[in-house]
Amino acid sequence: MQAASNAVQDKLGPVPTVVHAEYKHREGGETMKALAWFGSQDVRLVDAPIPEITEPDDVILKVTGTTICGSDLHLYHGEIATMQKGDILGHEFMGVVDKVGPNVTNLPIGQRVVCSFQIACGECEYCKQKLSSFCDRTNSSSLMNAMYGHRDAGFFGYSHLTGGFPGGQAEYVRVPKGNVNLLPVPDDLSDEQVIYLSDVLPTSYHCIVDTGVKEGDVVGVWGLGPIGQCVAKWAKLKGAKRVIGIDRVPERLAFAREHSGIETLDFSQHTDVVKRLQEIVPGGLDVALDCGTFHQPKSLLHKVEKALMLETDVPEIVNEMLMSVKKGGRCGIIGAYSGYTNHFNIGALMEKGIRLIGNGQAPVHKWWKEILYDYIQTGKFDPTFMITHRVPLEDFPQLYAAFDKRESSVVKVFVETKFSNPPAPGCPTLTRVDDWA
Repeated sequence: MQAASNAVQDKLGPVPTVVHAEYKHREGGETMKALAWFGSQDVRLVDAPIPEITEPDDVILKVTGTTICGSDLHLYHGEIATMQKGDILGHEFMGVVDKVGPNVTNLPIGQRVVCSFQIACGECEYCKQKLSSFCDRTNSSSLMNAMYGHRDAGFFGYSHLTGGFPGGQAEYVRVPKGNVNLLPVPDDLSDEQVIYLSDVLPTSYHCIVDTGVKEGDVVGVWGLGPIGQCVAKWAKLKGAKRVIGIDRVPERLAFAREHSGIETLDFSQHTDVVKRLQEIVPGGLDVALDCGTFHQPKSLLHKVEKALMLETDVPEIVNEMLMSVKKGGRCGIIGAYSGYTNHFNIGALMEKGIRLIGNGQAPVHKWWKEILYDYIQTGKFDPTFMITHRVPLEDFPQLYAAFDKRESSVVKVFVETKFSNPPAPGCPTLTRVDDWA
């Protein structure tokens, strides 16, 4: 794969990026607490240099809230080949402006902001359409060119496949193009209400809108992690007649029934998901949405093929969706896939006339203001429903292990730093991961 990457790089020449992952360190040797990756299932809290303004559009944030995302587990398990030891993790965070570069005139020191998980330049063809995840100018990865034919935007804390930018599971973070990638938030909203505008809320909303969920639809949602829980709520807000969540974790199934009022299907009880859906939805689903993950194959065949590196991703969820939707149905993929898969049911896709939609990495910039002002501030969507725990930054290593094992009914966790505000009324108070058992 590296040889292919080099060949593409030779043809393309230097990648014309406008931001760079390397950054200056604050003078005087000041350090911060940050979570760093050192190998599969090996993440550690380290003392790292505090970043300094490096490029004129930079903003340095004091992180006031961060979290763990389901897609972080792919890094945790070493499934993204371009991780390097010592990389700082985290792509979903918010903070207050600590320092600004000379070109940043729209953000005063002390301003509360949410950070987009993707780094957009604000000027390319895609950014002008608010398609921030497709930015052409912030990711220098030639490997992504080799794998996909194009590059996505740079992302925070998500390997060198996405640019190698240090992430926000830390006390400070450098935000390139901070004048573009930071959203000021209203003073009357708590940190817990707005932090997930960084990723989970735009990602789940984009899945619904991009796949075209409409009034009267019957919708299946595969995977009831934070994305799936939000997707279920958005589907109902868009007028879906029925929403059926598919998972095997009892606590997540119960959470979805209680907080979203949806039907659920436990695939540990109904191992033939397609058969069960055909029984309860005669004629098939209108829409099927993959909010799951590629790193846990169900069948022995795919477990073997993944172990032997014969595939990077498994098609089991997508195949179930293709079989479960009606003829002419729609399937959306918002779950993270990275490479190649075997035994994909291309026949069902073609013969049934299904619209299989890769939702992509959601364009945060396209949706975050709409979600903030039309849904959160009006009270139509309260993101705090999914916050089940609050822990200190020091507990991040234990949190990764607990989140990976779906322990203690974990859905979404607010991770506080020394700069955080107190918990908002009605939101979880501080606990320690070691006390959950």
